[in-house]
Amino acid sequence: MTTRALDDGAMSEPARSRQPKRLVLSFLGEFMGQDWDAPVRTGVFLEVLHGAGVAAPAARATLDRLVRNGVLSRERHGRHLEFSLTPAGRTMLGEATDRVRGPSPFHPDGDGWTLVTFSLPEELRTLRGRLRSTLTWHGFAPLRDGLWLASGRPALAAAIEPLRAELPDGAVMAFHAQELDGFPIASSVRDAWDIDGIRGAHEAFIETWRDVAIDGSSSAMVMRTMLVADWLELLRADPRLPPEFMDAQWPAPDSFALYRRLRAELAPQSEAEFAALTAQPTPVGG
Repeated sequence: MTTRALDDGAMSEPARSRQPKRLVLSFLGEFMGQDWDAPVRTGVFLEVLHGAGVAAPAARATLDRLVRNGVLSRERHGRHLEFSLTPAGRTMLGEATDRVRGPSPFHPDGDGWTLVTFSLPEELRTLRGRLRSTLTWHGFAPLRDGLWLASGRPALAAAIEPLRAELPDGAVMAFHAQELDGFPIASSVRDAWDIDGIRGAHEAFIETWRDVAIDGSSSAMVMRTMLVADWLELLRADPRLPPEFMDAQWPAPDSFALYRRLRAELAPQSEAEFAALTAQPTPVGG
């Protein structure tokens, strides 16, 4: 089997166009998480995102949005800007870390099924969208109007805590349930989730990364940022369904093993690159 290095700017597969926001969140989680508390200048973000195929205007717009959303804070020092994680941003990254780096990212957390129903008025549609996004990240899918389903016992209370102050009283209700004899849940699961689509997400991740060479010809920091961005996308696509809904050739173990191996191989050089880049004097305007 041959290996290939990353082209400067992107993977060779055209399907691998990465959202700038996901790339920034990947970079923040990998390099500015719990053990980093210093501000990072704009130029560092621009250099990493340029290596991942994101132009400077899109990178700056993404940083601006994360400031407005309370994930980052921004300070001006003379003619240049620096960004730091806010307490809310650090909490958000910490909550995601358990699954991003956990030992069983595709296994249900507990048995049975969790049902969530919610109702929000049209004037709160932005909040409704944020709630739906949160539910999707934690493995929920809409079963029918206003009713969402997830396997096991996801940490729902912690998941929606950042939204709690904005949610009207009684807007969200949740229940834990078991399948009853005579009422098989398999058809509902296949209606709620696209099993073939989940398989395809794993296969796309494997196809993108299995032959990538880590040989120093590409920036390890950029590669690690792109790897984790793709991993975040895969985690969002896979709802952690019970194994009985999958076949013996289910690709999740292979994608997990590939991710763990590549991240471990990239860690030393990527951290050295980050330390060197953040230690450089700030250029005028950067």
